[in-house]
Amino acid sequence: MDTYFLPISALQHYAYCPRQFALIHVEQAWEENYFTADGRRLHERVDDGEPEQRKGIRYERSVLLRSEKHLIAGKMDLLEVHLEEPRKYFPVEYKRGKPKIEDWDRIQLCAQALCIEEMQGTTVTEGAIWYWETRQRETVPIDANLRTHTLDIIQTAYKIRQAGHTPPPTENKRRCRACSLKNLCQPDIYRQDRSASYIEELFADEKIA
Repeated sequence: MDTYFLPISALQHYAYCPRQFALIHVEQAWEENYFTADGRRLHERVDDGEPEQRKGIRYERSVLLRSEKHLIAGKMDLLEVHLEEPRKYFPVEYKRGKPKIEDWDRIQLCAQALCIEEMQGTTVTEGAIWYWETRQRETVPIDANLRTHTLDIIQTAYKIRQAGHTPPPTENKRRCRACSLKNLCQPDIYRQDRSASYIEELFADEKIA
């Protein structure tokens, strides 16, 4: 059996809502809304750019990433390679919205850094996220706390996929309103259905840690 590599973008799905992650990556469900369509158009625009070099920095777009150690793979928007020795690799992720308090976007960036480190035999100390709504670039330190958080999510997301287990909806109802899978997920119905709680209790011993 071929080894499964978890898409790096899936980590952001999990961080936002584990149920959203499972619906997409376990049940293979997907619906597009304005936000996902707008984000897709933004990435298409970024990915279409040609590689270029300016002032000692090479800008590479649509870079394919892969980690055999962590079993993750994906494509990053932009990699800045600072050509002075030792070379510095600086990942940049583009997002349609604005900076967030939560680590959802930073986790995705950190996973990209983990792949770069393995592929290039280097250490990535920081990257950046460009937010289209605010036209701002947020520098993100790839520090120990973010690495630990990212690795925990990789491991837990893998366990959910292997178990074929779809968790309940997030308790944060505000996230549901912007989710493209709201109609498929039906979080309000799930929360009102007492049988769901019964099933959760029935299989409590089998829950994923």
